[in-house]
Amino acid sequence: MKKHIPNSITSLNLAIGSAGIYYVLTIDHSYAFYFVAVAGIFDFLDGFAARLLKVKSEMGKELDSLADMVSFGLLPAFYMLKLLEGTSEFYWIALLIAIFSALRLAKFNIDDSQSDSFEGLPTPANAIMLTSLFLLDLPLHEVTLIGICLMSSLLLVSKLRLIALKFKSFSWSGNEPRWILILGSVILLLVFGWTFVPLLIPYYLVVSILSAVSLKRG
Repeated sequence: MKKHIPNSITSLNLAIGSAGIYYVLTIDHSYAFYFVAVAGIFDFLDGFAARLLKVKSEMGKELDSLADMVSFGLLPAFYMLKLLEGTSEFYWIALLIAIFSALRLAKFNIDDSQSDSFEGLPTPANAIMLTSLFLLDLPLHEVTLIGICLMSSLLLVSKLRLIALKFKSFSWSGNEPRWILILGSVILLLVFGWTFVPLLIPYYLVVSILSAVSLKRG
């Protein structure tokens, strides 16, 4: 019975992502962020449950990727499409996000080197960055939105080595970049509130790049 628990949680991720796509396309696209956030919680919990219950499986791995493709690939792609629709004849460029998300997930599934760090921006992080843009309360013009679509697509399949929040122990030593990322994010969120959410991923990228440079010099 317990072997079905992680897959059931993953299915909730998939259900939330599917509902989010329907909501974005037919009701109100501005709610995409909240669907992504809830799907992200289930995405974390399914992996946590699998490790806790020691019931990891190949089927679970594939199901997780399929759910992530819907919640963190298609959902943000359609969100950006709705933002561009009516303002640009190039609004279909937003579908690049879905394509590159699929490439990112496929690459992750066959790459054993991403256990301690990620290569390229993880799809949940990309989805949060895109769907939280409305929190900036700034005018987003056609060229800006197209640039964001292209940038996020390239980040997904880039060679950048980014921090993975996978702790083998919770000590400061050996986990400095992870703790800097977490504590810095909490402090900045407390100071700037919800308006900092869209900047969490750029902050994540900066900390990861500085960490990689520091390791090379060390």
